This record gives sequence, C-alpha cells and structure tokens, in this order.
Amino acid sequence: MLTIYHNPRCSKSRQTLELLQENTKQELTIIEYLKTPLSQETIVQLLKQLNCTPLEMMRVKETEFKEQGLKGADDNTLIAAMAATPKLIERPIVSNGNKAVIGRPPTNALVFC
Repeated sequence: MLTIYHNPRCSKSRQTLELLQENTKQELTIIEYLKTPLSQETIVQLLKQLNCTPLEMMRVKETEFKEQGLKGADDNTLIAAMAATPKLIERPIVSNGNKAVIGRPPTNALVFC
C-alpha cells in the first residue's frame, strides 16, 4: 500500500498523485496533511524512510520558517515545528511503509510503480 502526504493546492502534489493513480495498481491512501497534521512520531518515521535530515524535509522558504526563527535550529525543534505547522513540510511525500520519496519532481514517486 502506498501513502501520499498530499496538499491539493500544490501543483507538484497534484501531479504526483495523478502519476501514481495512472501507474500503480497498489492501494493508495491519500492524507491531506494540512487537514490531518502529522504527529512528531510520524514525521520521525518518514525521516527514517526518506533517509534525510529534518531540514531536508522542510520548506525553508516559507514565511513561517523565518518567523519561527528555525534557521540553525536543532533536529528536535525542526520536527516539533513541522508537527505544529504542517505547511513547513515538503510536499508531496510518498511512502510504501519502508521507504519514502519526496515528489519533487513528481516522477520520483514512480520508483513505487
């Protein structure tokens, strides 16, 4: 089963979802993470699946990143910020439960197809 952490207002997220719907026969779970924020535990799990740092999973150009003074923050602070402000999470993220990819570009998600 695939899970996409999706923001329908994001063109890359919409494109990634469309690619998955067209190219996979796997069951697809769609989580609109702005409506259903991720817990810190889920974020940590995704970081492990992505094999990346919290900063690499964040949208550092968002106003909220600057407003919250996150530049140079430690990993725990960044994870807490993503849980509290889901808009800071890079999108979309696609996971098969063992591995995850960020759908930028959307074709990154085809690794699961």
